[in-house]
Amino acid sequence: MESDSYLTLKAFSQGLYKEKGSKFIGLVYPVSTQEEIKDILDKIRKQYHDARHHCFAWVLGMDKQNFRINDDGEPSGTAGKPILGQISAFGLTNVLIVVIRYFGGKLLGVSGLINAYRSAAKSAINNGEIVERFIQDFYKISFPYPVLNDVMKIIKDEEINQSGQEFELECCISINFRRSSGARILKRFSRIEGLKFKLIANG
Repeated sequence: MESDSYLTLKAFSQGLYKEKGSKFIGLVYPVSTQEEIKDILDKIRKQYHDARHHCFAWVLGMDKQNFRINDDGEPSGTAGKPILGQISAFGLTNVLIVVIRYFGGKLLGVSGLINAYRSAAKSAINNGEIVERFIQDFYKISFPYPVLNDVMKIIKDEEINQSGQEFELECCISINFRRSSGARILKRFSRIEGLKFKLIANG
């Protein structure tokens, strides 16, 4: 069965690496969309406008196939790729890592740059908290009032989250649960006479 869980960072975290006067500041953000990533990158470029380079890598999605790297003027393969390598090494997704470089006046060479960007990214991850998240499916269920107790029993048994409800002649409840539990939960709901469910969103 396809996994419905993934590893990401709980919150923003920062790391630092210094080499021959150059300072590499690693910033890691949990993210969920490319629009969010773009906004963060725009803010970073303004906040650290005096830095020489703003190199980054990001990965989105369960399959980790949606990703991008950027060397921002550093020699090809010396910045974005080692940053991405750390995301992969920790098994993360839905993260953006930016490493900002303040040039110290001495060239580090290709191997030195790779090590510096890798180390700054690793430092930022290590200073944060890695958490397991679960893909959630969001449904709206509707049913006649007389079967309310049957519905609430399933919600309690399965520890289903509720986000909105209307209890009238026709009742409606917005719910969400782990994707891997979906088939079992929906099978239980389908046994209740008059109950209808509709998938609203997932993520």
